[in-house]
Amino acid sequence: MTKQTERRKALVLGAGIGGLTAAIALREAGLDVEVHERAGELRAAGSGLSVMSNAVGALNSLGVGIDLEKRGEALRSYQVKTATGRLIREFPFPEIIGRLGVPSVLITRADLQQSLLEAAEGIPIRLGAAATGFETDGVPGGGVRLSFDDGSTAEGDVLIGADGFHSVVRRQLVGPEDSQDSGYVCWLAVVPFSHPRFTPGSVTHFWGSGKRFGLVDMGGGRLYWWGTKNMPAELSRDWKGGKAEILHCYEGWADEVRQAVIATPEESIIAVPSRDRAFLERWGRGPVTLLGDAAHPMLTSLGQGSGMAIEDAVVLGRALRGASDLPRALRRYEDERRERTRGMVAASRGISTFEQSEDPIRRPVRDAYFRFMPERRLTRTLEDALTFPAVAG
Repeated sequence: MTKQTERRKALVLGAGIGGLTAAIALREAGLDVEVHERAGELRAAGSGLSVMSNAVGALNSLGVGIDLEKRGEALRSYQVKTATGRLIREFPFPEIIGRLGVPSVLITRADLQQSLLEAAEGIPIRLGAAATGFETDGVPGGGVRLSFDDGSTAEGDVLIGADGFHSVVRRQLVGPEDSQDSGYVCWLAVVPFSHPRFTPGSVTHFWGSGKRFGLVDMGGGRLYWWGTKNMPAELSRDWKGGKAEILHCYEGWADEVRQAVIATPEESIIAVPSRDRAFLERWGRGPVTLLGDAAHPMLTSLGQGSGMAIEDAVVLGRALRGASDLPRALRRYEDERRERTRGMVAASRGISTFEQSEDPIRRPVRDAYFRFMPERRLTRTLEDALTFPAVAG
């Protein structure tokens, strides 16, 4: 068997949403794949995701039968309201989704992870593998060697750094970096819930002064809720408050908001700082590249973090399919993904700053901006985000 036709091996660092999708896509592209994950067990945090039509379309293109609607709930309505529940705008997601012919699915992180694990059956996943770095000098065939803290190593033809916000691979590629704090904390929880205004397939956002709250139906009588509150980074980085503080934060808000918090056991509430990084222009070198949050971490305001990781993975697989020059194929993948992800990172930060406004003058402007935005303009913006872009051949 010649070098050009023998099967190549990909090392994927990270078994999150992006890493698992990359493993599936790379196997479909004809590569042997190994996944290495720092965690000792695959346990998704208690939060939810909106896997929008662009990401569902990308998954569908793999042809491996990842049917997320069986585990989650198709998005049927999307509303933005004031803190007290007055409608600001109904967003035309159902119409766009219907036109695209691809659903958007509301699903827990755990259920999405399980769907991907089932699709990745047969791919070796090594847990408890804390990577310390990689090297390319002296590796046979121009490949890459990944080292771990227990002294073990793994070799492959390419390395995909899908190891998240604190990526070991990214740090070696670009050196130490500062994160960019968003100026607020995020509270997250998934809980059984019912309320007359909590309807199947609904996404409802509530906007207040320096605070937001979201109710998202996960199907099966499960609610994913998230809340935000402006605060200095030193507090959001290690928030130590409790459920009583969160309830106080949303005093006077719509009943369904307060009932969601009341229904949630305190130990089920996760608090995380909201942050991203300056956009990275170069994601790799030689046989190494980045994917998902390791390449382009973004704030959560557009709900497209997981979607961009899934898109990355599918484009990466297509770029490597049949490629004889793997580093060149990796650079093509990076070139195809750079502008779309750059736009998502910038839009997520811009809308986050806008929506979190505490200024008494800016707040009415924020609400009026969305209330009176022309339908055609709003639809065009949303449809661009919800469409998985064509990939060059």
